[in-house]
Amino acid sequence: MYAGLIDLPWWGYVLVTLGLTHVTIAAVTIFLHRHQAHRALDLHPLVSHFFRFWLWFTTGMVTKEWAAIHRKHHAKCETAEDPHSPQAKGLKKVFFEGAELYRAEAKNEETLRRYGHGTPDDWIERHLYSRHSALGVSILLVLNLVLFGPIGLTIWAVQMVWIPFWAAGVINGVGHYWGYRNFDCADASTNLIPWGILVGGEELHNNHHSFATSARFSTKWYEFDLGWLYLRVLSACKLATIKKVIPRPRFVAPKPVLDLDSLQAVITHRYDLLSRYAASLRRTYGEELKALRQRLGKQEAKRFAGLAGLLNVDPAKLCAERRAALETLLRESRALATLHAMRDELAQVWERTSASSDQLVKQLQDWCQRAEASGIRQLEEIALRLRRYAV
Repeated sequence: MYAGLIDLPWWGYVLVTLGLTHVTIAAVTIFLHRHQAHRALDLHPLVSHFFRFWLWFTTGMVTKEWAAIHRKHHAKCETAEDPHSPQAKGLKKVFFEGAELYRAEAKNEETLRRYGHGTPDDWIERHLYSRHSALGVSILLVLNLVLFGPIGLTIWAVQMVWIPFWAAGVINGVGHYWGYRNFDCADASTNLIPWGILVGGEELHNNHHSFATSARFSTKWYEFDLGWLYLRVLSACKLATIKKVIPRPRFVAPKPVLDLDSLQAVITHRYDLLSRYAASLRRTYGEELKALRQRLGKQEAKRFAGLAGLLNVDPAKLCAERRAALETLLRESRALATLHAMRDELAQVWERTSASSDQLVKQLQDWCQRAEASGIRQLEEIALRLRRYAV
C-alpha cells in the first residue's frame, strides 16, 4: 500500500497533525485576532504575510471577513445582531453550527464595509487569497496525499475541522456560557480554564472581552497565555511590536479630594474595581444571610439561599421570578440594597458620555463620601481603593 513520501509510525502522524494545527491556532490568535481585529500589536511584514499565507493554505479564511465578523461580535455582543452569541442564538446552535454562522455573516456586505477597514488589500489579497479562498486548502489536500499517502486525507480533515470546532464552537460558544470570570464586563464572556495552551490563549475569553485591545490575555499569576509567550519571542527578535496590554492597577496614598487624574485612573481600572465590587457583594450576601436566619428563622430565610449570583446580574436580564426574588432580598437587607444601588451609580462615571470631566469628578467625590458615611464596611473599603487608584 502506498504510504506517501514520508512514512511515519502512528504517533508520528499524530504529532505532525498536532504541530500543523497548532501553527494554525497561532496564526489565528496572533495575526487574525490580536493583530488584525484589535490592533494590539504590529507584526513584521514577513511574519504577517507568513500567517496570512498559512491561513489561506490551511483554512481558506479571508482576513477581512474574519476581522469584520469579530469586531461586530464585540460591538454587538450578546444581542440579536451578534454573529455568534450563545446567549442570543443558543449554545447548541453556536457550538455545532459556528462555522455556518461565520459563513452566513461573511456574506453580509454591510458587516464587511463597516467593520472590515484596515485589513490587507494588496494585489495578492485581491487576486489570490480573497478571490480563490478555496484554492489553498485544495492544494493542501493534494500535498498531504503526496507526503503521507491515504492517512494524509485524515490529517487534512482534522486540519479542516480544527478551527471551526475550537474557535467557532468552543471559544465563541462555550466561552460565553460556562467558566469563571475575573472581570464583571457587560457581556457573558468567561475564561474556560486558566491555562491557554490548546487554543493559544483564547481560553482566557473573559479577560480578552474586558480588555479587547490588549495583546496579552492572562491577568492572574496562575494564568498562562501561550500566544503571549510567542509574542514575547517575536518581540525579542524584533518581529513584533506590542502596542497595548491589560493595565495592572497602580496605587498611591489615598486622595482626600479626587481630581481629573483620579477620574482617569478609575476609568482605566474600572474592571478591576467592578470585580472587587462583585466580591464585596458576595461577602456581604454571606454575612446578611446569616443575619436573616437569626432574625427571620432558618425556615423563612431559606427563600434567600442561592441568590448570590443574582446580585451581579442586570435585573433587566432576569426572568420575572428571579427578579422578584432579588427585589425581596434587597428589601430585607439594607446593606445589600445600598451596595447594589451604589454599584449602578458608580458605573455611570464611565457610562455617562454627556457629562463633563468636572461633573464626573464631583460625582465620584460625592459617591466616595456617601460610601464612607454608609456604615457598610465593604463600601468603605471600595471607597478607599478608589481613592488610591493611579494612572
